[in-house]
Amino acid sequence: MRKHPIVFGILILLALSVVVYFSFYRAGFHSGKSKSFSLKDKIGVVSVEGVITDSIEITEQLDEFGKDDSIVAVVLRVDSPGGGVAVSQEIYDAVIELKKTKKVVASMGSVAASGGLLVACAADKIVANPGTITGSISAIMQFANFEELMKKVGVKSSVVKSGQFKDIGSPMREMTPEEKVIVQDLVDDIYNQFIDVIVKERKLPREKVVAIADGRVFSGRKAKELGLVDSLGDMASAAKLASKLAGKDGSYDLVYPTKKRSSVLDYFMENAATHISNSLKEKMESKSGVSYLYYPAR
Repeated sequence: MRKHPIVFGILILLALSVVVYFSFYRAGFHSGKSKSFSLKDKIGVVSVEGVITDSIEITEQLDEFGKDDSIVAVVLRVDSPGGGVAVSQEIYDAVIELKKTKKVVASMGSVAASGGLLVACAADKIVANPGTITGSISAIMQFANFEELMKKVGVKSSVVKSGQFKDIGSPMREMTPEEKVIVQDLVDDIYNQFIDVIVKERKLPREKVVAIADGRVFSGRKAKELGLVDSLGDMASAAKLASKLAGKDGSYDLVYPTKKRSSVLDYFMENAATHISNSLKEKMESKSGVSYLYYPAR
């Protein structure tokens, strides 16, 4: 029977689509290694990268590994200058919860400062590279003031409010002395919450922590001297330590959280949307709100 050329062409296209899809799928549409059969122990890796603007995905990954009996320990890979206060605290709390069932080691990358340090402090041990930028134990809240600019362009602002401090931090006017006191109290409270974590988790005297908690940053080597990290080493060192803490022999496979993709198109669309969303969130975080965030040359 003679093959119809259109039908034959469609079949070829379908076959090629299947081949391309599974090629992408196997090449790494799942983050890291899949949970395939192995005689080695499995150590989960959860990454905290970039400015911390959301906690949902990371806390879900931590919870996933916590419930997985094949995972003997977890490495929390931190490469972040910090970010929002609440989201950093949520990740910290999730790591504390995970420690009830698994050993957790934090591995500091290039930068693990401010909120990044706060998150790392939840781990059983912290491993940093000698050149890691860490520290920046502080809280910051910023407000823009466009009052003079508005005057130059001839624009006035009118506000109707129900309370004296309802428009505190408005970019349309200078802050009053009373408002500055209120904001300073807020920042100080959040700063002291950070101090409390360092004192508790690093088992350091409060006065020692306060003495270095002025926003300054340290190298990983200096942080070790100060007691902010436990040892110096790379990601592999952190994984070996995690295996040892779990009572294992150091023979392990690293396992990353599974990210299921329904199609190649979905993958690219989701990545694009996530990138745009994160960029907008980072810009918003840098202009408003209180943060545990290290600002290098901004």
